[in-house]
Amino acid sequence: MATPEAPMSAALPRAAAPAWARALNRLASHLSQDLGGGPRPWKLATLINLQKGGTGLFVLGLMAAFGNWGSAAWTYLALHGTYGLCWLLKHAAFPDARWNARATWAGGLLTWLAVLGPYWIAPVLVVTPLLGPRPEPAPWLLALAIAMHTVGLALMLAADAQKHAALARGPGLISDGLFSHIRHPNYLGEMLLYAAYALLARHWLPWLVLAWVWGLVFLPNILLIEASLSRHPGWAAYKARTGFLLPRLRVAKGKREM
Repeated sequence: MATPEAPMSAALPRAAAPAWARALNRLASHLSQDLGGGPRPWKLATLINLQKGGTGLFVLGLMAAFGNWGSAAWTYLALHGTYGLCWLLKHAAFPDARWNARATWAGGLLTWLAVLGPYWIAPVLVVTPLLGPRPEPAPWLLALAIAMHTVGLALMLAADAQKHAALARGPGLISDGLFSHIRHPNYLGEMLLYAAYALLARHWLPWLVLAWVWGLVFLPNILLIEASLSRHPGWAAYKARTGFLLPRLRVAKGKREM
């Protein structure tokens, strides 16, 4: 649960994130916000919302342009397009203050080209004939992608809503609800969402994009979050009983339990 922040005299020393994670975070912040200097016309939230909210229109445009009205294209449109709408609803209801940072012209362009734009590689591979003639995905693959997407969307929205409500009452360690067994359920939800899109693409390239984003953006961010949370009383016990992205399995009385 969210507990009030302890007085500064009782606060624990903050653990340091790994040096490589701090260096990558500083580099990413510089490239996305400060690159080239000059005016800062972009909010990062604006760039993110344009990409996520515009994905449905982008996919539908591809379908119309290439005359692809198959089950894979429709499924992809339904999943990724719905996620974009849910993201906009989330932003309207409980926006993330991190995305209020402003970016230079060059920083905004690089953010789009290096992170946001590559997410559209998956629908291009699904809808267009770039990979040549391909059979429609097997029913089990469509079902698996839909299941992963459903769980991922629920995790991401519920975790972000819980975090927003808890922190509105004051800073502290959130250790109940979706955070009872997993320390970063919102990141797990986001990863399941995009893994579903990569699965529908049936190609290694979207997985390479995800490896790039998860390894060089998500992981440093998560490690910095953990370093920040380490100053709260109860962190050591909470970390010991929870998993990073998946629930921790504990061995008790000769059997495994959650």
